[in-house]
Amino acid sequence: MAEPELSFFARLWLALVCLFRIVFDSPFAALVAQVREQKALPAPAAPPGEPVRAAPDAALHLLAQLQREGRFIDFCEEEIASFSDAEVGAAARTVHGGCRKVLRAAVILQPVRTDVEGTEVTVAEGFDPASLRLTGNVVGHPPFRGTLRHHGWKAASVKLSPPGAGQDATVLAPAEVELP
Repeated sequence: MAEPELSFFARLWLALVCLFRIVFDSPFAALVAQVREQKALPAPAAPPGEPVRAAPDAALHLLAQLQREGRFIDFCEEEIASFSDAEVGAAARTVHGGCRKVLRAAVILQPVRTDVEGTEVTVAEGFDPASLRLTGNVVGHPPFRGTLRHHGWKAASVKLSPPGAGQDATVLAPAEVELP
């Protein structure tokens, strides 16, 4: 049976979850690299009876911070089809501001390429496919000439604080009960 096609926001959420897993979980990153090279996936090596963690505590803690400051999970999990573009835009401003604050506190970003987007660039032989994705009519062998559409991002440094002692890292946002 074929898998149903994922919506844009489901794919975006999956990409973000995978991003954090790849950055903070080297065995998972190795699996992704194998799939990307179209090698067979090895069976997961989880000891029997031990629960498999969805992501390392640091990644979950970062996700919890994105939720606390920008309501990121709420925004991604909300069905927005019934809202107007203006309502989605207003919500996105709030989410953007909070998430940007967390991201800038946790990660120092720098572009993968320093060229100006929209300029003509040359991709030399031996380029790193993890740092540069070729799109369009990709035929032949490097060097390639093309237009830089996005400069890419890489983490220059990561400053993640650990979750609090005794805190369950899987609780990304506690349930809230307002008392009368």
